Amino acid sequence: MKKIVFITGTRADFSKLKSLIKITQKSSKYQTDVFVTGMHLDERYGNTIGEIHKSKIKNIHQFVNHSEDDNIYMDRILAKTIHGFSEYVHQYQPDLVVVHGDRVESLACAIVGSLNNTLVAHIEGGEISGTIDELIRHSVSKMSHIHLVANKEAKNRLLQLGELNSSIHILGSPDLDLMNPKLLPSISTVKHYYQIKFDEYGIVIFHPITTEYEHIKEYIKKFIAALTDSDKNYIVIFPNNDLGSFEILNAYQALENNPRFKIFPSLRFEYFLRLLKQSEFIIGNSSAGIREAHYYDVPTVDIGSRQHNRASLASIFHADYETHNILSAIQKALSYQSSTTTQKHYFGNGNSDQLFLALLNSQIIWKTDCQKQFQDMFLASNFGQ
Repeated sequence: MKKIVFITGTRADFSKLKSLIKITQKSSKYQTDVFVTGMHLDERYGNTIGEIHKSKIKNIHQFVNHSEDDNIYMDRILAKTIHGFSEYVHQYQPDLVVVHGDRVESLACAIVGSLNNTLVAHIEGGEISGTIDELIRHSVSKMSHIHLVANKEAKNRLLQLGELNSSIHILGSPDLDLMNPKLLPSISTVKHYYQIKFDEYGIVIFHPITTEYEHIKEYIKKFIAALTDSDKNYIVIFPNNDLGSFEILNAYQALENNPRFKIFPSLRFEYFLRLLKQSEFIIGNSSAGIREAHYYDVPTVDIGSRQHNRASLASIFHADYETHNILSAIQKALSYQSSTTTQKHYFGNGNSDQLFLALLNSQIIWKTDCQKQFQDMFLASNFGQ
């Protein structure tokens, strides 16, 4: 029986892994463990490991990789995660390590897997954003042996990075597996659960940009001014626990007594999806504005550089950090009309779990060589295919 371990450090990457974890845990061919760390174990951000337990996922291994002050030191979190996951790997000897995206936890575990000649599969590599996240994502890809990407564009970028065509598999974005509206709780159930009384609202998710930390206080001040001046209702969700998150959370304190704002450390993913689907728009710089909002054809006000070049879609309205430009983008989002030409399946068809299981069962992954080879794009006759 093959041993697989999934790494999750945030509510966001868990949503990408949940369907893959569940389908492999149902299979008698695999022993599937989940290495839980990062924000999941941080009380300030809602202790979201509880959502993993509520999902009836088994074989959970917890590792606290931060202290109260470590959120401003990504390098320390990286080092601690390497140490903790190294001990896990030496004890449990997994055959496959599955990581997602561009967090330092993913980089740490990819490093440990590679240095121990354990296969590493990276989900949603080959994407671009323009901040430190992009550097981490590409680094994770280079430390990984298997690439499970969202679309052909991402595949082509990995080919540019010298990855072998045979190591890249288009899986789609796995969170789409959970997004069928028929499977979501009703909006009345969600609003009752979170005591939300708004009929119309926008969703706010604004993460710090670590490469622009010196400007974060100015950014969040102008952002909050735009939200307040827009005269709309908002559901505000805490940012990631990166450098700059404390400044954002401190600024949000000014909104706590404003009846037009409801602020949450975190939301259950399926509940978040229902709120997103029923929202007027989403605003901030979260990838949810690129992925999930697009799937539901909900307009996005994307602010700043964090999702720079991530996707060019008709439902996305970009703005810099100036208050008046954010307000202008909000008005454009409110005027957005759904289009029949919307690229509904740009990030997949909602069957990533089935594709993943078929890939595991086909033995293709297990024949992958831990000794990586660099494919020179100028010599590769199959580039872009």
